[in-house]
Amino acid sequence: MKKIYILILIAALPYFCVDIHAQKNHIDHMVWDQLLLLNVSNDGSVDYKGFIRDKFLFDKYFKSLSTNYPTTDSNDTEKLAYWVNLYNAIVMKMIIDHYPINSINDLENPWKKKSITINNVQYSLDDIEHTILRKMDEPRIHFLLNCAATSSPKLWNRAYTGRNITQALEERTIDYINDPTKNLITSGKVSISKVFEWYAKDFYDGDVKRYINTYATTKISSTSTIEYLEYDWSLHERE
Repeated sequence: MKKIYILILIAALPYFCVDIHAQKNHIDHMVWDQLLLLNVSNDGSVDYKGFIRDKFLFDKYFKSLSTNYPTTDSNDTEKLAYWVNLYNAIVMKMIIDHYPINSINDLENPWKKKSITINNVQYSLDDIEHTILRKMDEPRIHFLLNCAATSSPKLWNRAYTGRNITQALEERTIDYINDPTKNLITSGKVSISKVFEWYAKDFYDGDVKRYINTYATTKISSTSTIEYLEYDWSLHERE
């Protein structure tokens, strides 16, 4: 079945390549969508060996991102989807280009490495996250960005698009906050992800409890003390 999907994608690739140049304001993430669907499970674990087998297609998609990017005419959801997909694709490229590794932190300074050039500007993961995405004033992006780590928000097995990202922001945030492998929230104990410590100001200007309670099924009381869980940087890899 997988080979059939790949053959279909290869057959469609010339049309994909034509489309990305012909429609400058429409960014096609179809190939990324299919690769994620084939190689990422519902729990976010990744078949990195599968991505390596499909590396020809992945590299075609990644290369297209440097020439097919949002313009001033693109709407906000299209821009947001593009930069989130790009961030996740850069992480994926880092892992599969150096596989096998135990963690993205095994690489030399992965967060500041200039990984792609767009419109004559070089970007790193930090550039994308801090100078572009966080300035969009949308804290839920933190639950869409994947760092290939076990404690990281899940890599969704679909591509983000201008059409689906608004709903995805809500659903992925609810999923992350209520995932007991990421946050332990009970009436007697509150242990949450370091994401809420690292980016505290993004969540209601530091009112992390109130932000979490907006989405949590079990609420944090005003008197509860928050502890932060140790972040597991090991690859969230499909066995």
